[in-house]
Amino acid sequence: MLRRASLIFLFVFLLSSTLSWCASIRPPYRVGTPHARATRRIVAHRRARHRVVAWNPVLRGSHESLLRQNEEIDRLALPRIANDIELQELELREELVPIHDSHAVVVASNIEPTRRYCRPWTRDFVEDLAEAYYAKFRKPLYITSAVRTVEQQARLRRSNGNAAPIEGDTASSHLAGLTIDIGKRGMSRREKEFINDFVLPLQNAGLVEAAEERRQACYHIMVSDRYTGWQEQQRLPDPLNAGPVSAKSTAP
Repeated sequence: MLRRASLIFLFVFLLSSTLSWCASIRPPYRVGTPHARATRRIVAHRRARHRVVAWNPVLRGSHESLLRQNEEIDRLALPRIANDIELQELELREELVPIHDSHAVVVASNIEPTRRYCRPWTRDFVEDLAEAYYAKFRKPLYITSAVRTVEQQARLRRSNGNAAPIEGDTASSHLAGLTIDIGKRGMSRREKEFINDFVLPLQNAGLVEAAEERRQACYHIMVSDRYTGWQEQQRLPDPLNAGPVSAKSTAP
C-alpha cells in the first residue's frame, strides 16, 4: 500500500513538473497576437520618423513673401483691422465688399457673415479664377478664409502655432482684407496644376503673393490693387482679332 502511494505521488510530481516546464516555454508570436501588433506599430513608427516626404510646391511661401505682403499694405496705407467695430465701418463704406456664393464660388459655412468680405480687387481676382476653374472642371472654388480682425487673429494664434503674427513686418495680410484662402482638400493633381498655371504668372508680375500651405489645406493668396488695372487691360479689344484679349494668353 505504501509503495503504491509512493508511485502515485511520484507520478503526480512528474506530471506537474512537466506541465510547469511546458507553460514556461514562450511560443513564437503569431501575426495576430497583441504583442505582434504592438511590435509592428513600434517598427512602423520608427520607420516613419526617418521617412522624408518631398514637399516642393510651385507656389512656395517664404519670409520674403510675407514682407512683400506687408509692404503692399503699407503702400496702400490700409489699416490692420483691429476689431468688429472697425470691420463693420469698412463694410458700410464699401471699402470691403462681400464674397457671394455662386455656381463658381462657395464660402465655407463656418465663416461668419461679417467675415465674408475682402477688398474689391481681391474679389475681382477670386471671381476671375473661380470662373476659369469652373469652366474647366465644373466645380466651384471653396473659400475657407477672407478678412480677419486683429482680435480674431490673436485667438487663432493661441490654437494654431502656424498662424501669422498680428503685428510686425510679417503680420497676416488677412488683417487688411487683401487676402483669401482657397481650400485644396479633395483637389486632383490636374486641378492643382490649373491653380498654379493661373496664379504663377500673376505672382511673377507682382500682382499677387501666393503660397500653397502645407499644414493647412489651402492656397493663401494676397492680391494687389494693381490687379484691377491688369484686368482692365485684358478686356481691351485685340486689334488683330477684333475680339477681347484673353487673360490666359496675355498673363504676365
